[in-house]
Amino acid sequence: MVKVCVIGSCAMDLVVTSTKRPQAGETVLGDKFSIVPGGKGANQAIAAARLGAQVTMIGCVGTDFYGDTILENFKQNAVDISYIERSSEVDSGTAHIILAEGDNSIIVVKGANDNVTTALIDKSLEPIKTAHIVLIQQEIPEETVDYVSDICAKYKVPLLLNPAPARSISQKIIEQAQYLTPNEHECAILFPRINTSQALQLYPNKLFITEGSKGVRYFNGEQEVLVPTYKVNAVDTTGAGDTFNAALAVSLAEGNPIDSALKFANRAASLSVTKFGAQGGMPSRAEVEEKL
Repeated sequence: MVKVCVIGSCAMDLVVTSTKRPQAGETVLGDKFSIVPGGKGANQAIAAARLGAQVTMIGCVGTDFYGDTILENFKQNAVDISYIERSSEVDSGTAHIILAEGDNSIIVVKGANDNVTTALIDKSLEPIKTAHIVLIQQEIPEETVDYVSDICAKYKVPLLLNPAPARSISQKIIEQAQYLTPNEHECAILFPRINTSQALQLYPNKLFITEGSKGVRYFNGEQEVLVPTYKVNAVDTTGAGDTFNAALAVSLAEGNPIDSALKFANRAASLSVTKFGAQGGMPSRAEVEEKL
């Protein structure tokens, strides 16, 4: 069983389902409201655990009801929460999600996720140093991502950076990360002076650009490759990218070839959108292997 360490955000998702997405100044009637666990870091941790990895989560939640619920959800999914701190000074993070017109719109309130600091990382070195791979995202402070990048480079632990939400990152982090998984919009922010193909050729077998329903694109050292996704009836696309990242990390940590790892990740992500909630549709290892 591979060891996966996830460093990132924990949140509660407040989800509204509607047939129509409101424009500025417009009010529409929704169909359903739900509160479910989320946060990019937590989503990736849950997904990796369901896919058979031994997962440790490093993060921060409030001492509120949402924090209680987030921690209990981790326990139910066999994620180690020994390195999650609780803050009495700030509430747990939330994500406010609209599901409409076949896609989602999300506003994230970081809350306690801003307390995922370098000091917390210093207290959590053991699961980082012993991991087969570390996953990190950008719903936590920028300096923490930079610090974790240095630590992983120091201890030669592969780092998979999912650069979402989009923001520019230093060239040092780009070089130190072993894998980068932006979508097309995030890739344009990471590499503003070159086009997609040029970026891919600069980082063969490292830069994987997700293209939604098309699949994921990378450069294998000889040619640009598009690994197609799987067609399903989508119910909720929230968390699909997190499932993809977790599945890719697990498969790569297990030593699988990149093309196989991407197919595994695409299959897991496709299954995740067939049920409601960021984590609701995240599949088990057996479910992914059966559908492959």
